[in-house]
Amino acid sequence: MSPPEPQSLYAAREPVFPRRVSGPFRTFKWAFMVVTLGIYYLSPWIRWDRGPNLPDQAILVDLANRRFFFFWIEIWPHEFYFIAGLLIMAGLGLFLFTSAAGRVWCGYACPQTVWTDLFILTERWIEGDRNARVTLWKAQWDGRKARLRFTKWLVWFLIGLVTGGAWVFYFTDAPTLLVDLVQGNAHPIAYTTIAVLGVSTLLFGGVAREQVCIYMCPWPRIQAAMMDEDTITISYRDWRGEPRGRGRKRDGLGYCVDCYACVNVCPMGIDIRDGQQLACITCGLCIDACDDVMARIGKPRGLVDYLAFTDEPGERAGEPPRPIWQHVLRTRTILYTTLWVLVGVGLSVALFIRADIDLTVAPIRNPTFVTLSDGSIRNSYDLRLRNKHGEDRPLRISVAGDPSLRIELEGTPYESVSVPADETMLQKAYVIAPRGAIPSSADSTVIRFWVEDLTNGDRVYKDSVFNGTGQ
Repeated sequence: MSPPEPQSLYAAREPVFPRRVSGPFRTFKWAFMVVTLGIYYLSPWIRWDRGPNLPDQAILVDLANRRFFFFWIEIWPHEFYFIAGLLIMAGLGLFLFTSAAGRVWCGYACPQTVWTDLFILTERWIEGDRNARVTLWKAQWDGRKARLRFTKWLVWFLIGLVTGGAWVFYFTDAPTLLVDLVQGNAHPIAYTTIAVLGVSTLLFGGVAREQVCIYMCPWPRIQAAMMDEDTITISYRDWRGEPRGRGRKRDGLGYCVDCYACVNVCPMGIDIRDGQQLACITCGLCIDACDDVMARIGKPRGLVDYLAFTDEPGERAGEPPRPIWQHVLRTRTILYTTLWVLVGVGLSVALFIRADIDLTVAPIRNPTFVTLSDGSIRNSYDLRLRNKHGEDRPLRISVAGDPSLRIELEGTPYESVSVPADETMLQKAYVIAPRGAIPSSADSTVIRFWVEDLTNGDRVYKDSVFNGTGQ
């Protein structure tokens, strides 16, 4: 007797062919898809006049000059905390919406969902609705099947190509890059990035689809920590639907006619009547499908709907559900909202109070100080002067800490330098103390560098140390 074959831990993917559905949730998803894809594809082409010395692309990640432009806002490398703050706000926002209404991000705004919707839409245009696609999938290969499959994959490839192309346009001037791409003069990195992102979009949105949400994305496993019994999410009112059954005579049966409309429209291929599942992205399409069936058989809508678990006992007893605001406004959501607002206010304040000139001081440590022939002590410093204006600015540099200290700038006999528009300039400076001018038992003393914009009088400072005062 041969031993039994080991059981496989993996099951082959069963393709999902969602049926077309109409309703408010589907309409909202179409509108959201158009808006989000429109923003993604068109944003690099928006122009924003910043003056003759700055790029005119409204949204630009300028890696060459290490700057990020967003309309009138310019973020420099040392201001990366703005990006970190935005990421924190995005995380808190995700926690807030999940705790209030479940996986609304996954159902409506996630790029995987948006592009999958687009790929399914083109598939439906080319191959037909659910039944036609199922029949084509099971059919033997012939000329018609090959033609439809080739057309579909060609359109998917073009979508992926445009998607990858739109991404690279955010990193350089979009019109110039487009001409270079068409003429074959663009950098190989641009072509490689477009190819990688294009193939990834095609595979994720056209082939893997729900597999990405179930097996690749960690959020379904994290969301449980954000949700509780008051979270509003999609559920099946089994006390109204059971026992389910077909036929016009409903004596002894619930409202569910077991038509599988909710299953056939689900892009994840699940049955919401089986209860909450990790694969459910709460897109609401099953609600549209079920409401349409209920309207046709003359039964109340809402057999499948958004509801909270805390409303279930009352609804079973015939009581109306509590108002939505009572589920949304609770300790957890208020805490997330408060944190989100505080971070946003902090970023806004930091953004609007930041100076248009900036200074970084780095003492040169080798050597720490130099004793000159007349006995005076000299320290050297590297000063990074940032001019965030759109035109050149003269900046005067001075030092404070003791009246006897004097400053000399390398390369100029003056105490001011001209910093080019929207650039950082490295300037070496020497601070000199006459012998015995700063009596101290310590080896160093605190000094302060001041930089003044001679055009408008703005001033900034940075503290540093002067070494060798105890000599």
